[in-house]
Amino acid sequence: MGGTETAVLTLVALATSVLSGIVGMAGGIVLLTVMLLFMEPMVAIPLHAVVQLVSNASRTYIQRSHVNWSLVAPYAIPLLPMGFVGLAILQALDPSTTRSLIGAFVLLGTWAPGWLLLGARPEQMRQKRRFLLLGTVVGALNLTVGATGPLIAPFFLGLGLTRQSLVGSKAACQTLGHLTKIVIFGWVGFAFGEYALPLTLLCIAVIVGTWLGSQLLERVSEVYFVRFYKIVLTGVALRLLLWDGLGHLLAQ
Repeated sequence: MGGTETAVLTLVALATSVLSGIVGMAGGIVLLTVMLLFMEPMVAIPLHAVVQLVSNASRTYIQRSHVNWSLVAPYAIPLLPMGFVGLAILQALDPSTTRSLIGAFVLLGTWAPGWLLLGARPEQMRQKRRFLLLGTVVGALNLTVGATGPLIAPFFLGLGLTRQSLVGSKAACQTLGHLTKIVIFGWVGFAFGEYALPLTLLCIAVIVGTWLGSQLLERVSEVYFVRFYKIVLTGVALRLLLWDGLGHLLAQ
């Protein structure tokens, strides 16, 4: 990574972590889509996991008194075994195909999140079963699509959680998901140390952004942030899907 790419990604990491601190989602998937503009999926996804581990862990810590651990425990059980399933899928895919899949996933998560559930109705499931199912699906998709926030969000609806509890509990679940990715990529030999400097800058940025977002949680209109993130996310997702993904396939 060059200095310009690192600077751009650091600013994006700061902005997206502020967004996640306010609305409890969206930041991670925006950051990943931008990272994919500069690097291959097999590099972007593990680096993104480290940054998002720091982001979600700091958000979990800030909201620690509001985290509902009874939701987090069943979610955590299937993450690691299903993660190796996801790794096999990722290794079998061409990078352009992976970019296309992530672009399509981002568009669905932004504009039609219900489609990601394939007819499942989490609000009608018992709590333990709901989060065990979620952990199973996220475990398989974690390494393939990289950021599963849009899939996770509907499972927290209808539980009577406060805004702080929703943000904190969701962050705790995502912390474990990203930790699982790091363990699996480390197991297969990904050289995280080669990216120490950009990772350090990105992690500092998300800690600062998370703190800022948490301070603004009760003060900033959620509506305007959501509108802005949808516009940005759609543009980047279309580039991944149409230019990097389908464009590459048509050129073959």
